[in-house]
Amino acid sequence: MAVIAPYYGRIISLAESASDTDETFRRLLNFAQIQRAYCLWGMMPGSVSDEESPFNECSHAYLAAAKAVLLQMRTMRDEKPAVGDIVSDIDTALVRNNLSLILCKFSGESFNTADLIRPKPADIILHARSLMTILAAGLAVVTALWGAARALRPQPHP
Repeated sequence: MAVIAPYYGRIISLAESASDTDETFRRLLNFAQIQRAYCLWGMMPGSVSDEESPFNECSHAYLAAAKAVLLQMRTMRDEKPAVGDIVSDIDTALVRNNLSLILCKFSGESFNTADLIRPKPADIILHARSLMTILAAGLAVVTALWGAARALRPQPHP
């Protein structure tokens, strides 16, 4: 899935512009987008590469859905050339990085589009990189709000 991650944007962009869709395709696309939001849009460090990250399983789910969307688009007449380019790029990256034999621990797990995968809060607290990222983002928001409040507060006149 680490090789699919850089292509997620291209896959979803192409899928959103597809005209020849069916219900299965739309469900897969919707699942991929919602699942990515539950994974904090893939912004957590190590969410794809760190098997111990609490965001690894949910990242695997949205990337697996993106892969399924890509494979569904191979049957669409209008998208076939663009899909072929993306598939070729992914295949090249797999071969170049010798990743065709490396599997994530969630590779054998199937994902149901009716079930969203969420990271467990307890696992986030126990995973230092995830916890530090969330705390740093929270501190940045609090600091920005404090700075804005100070800037908007009227100055006392002597």
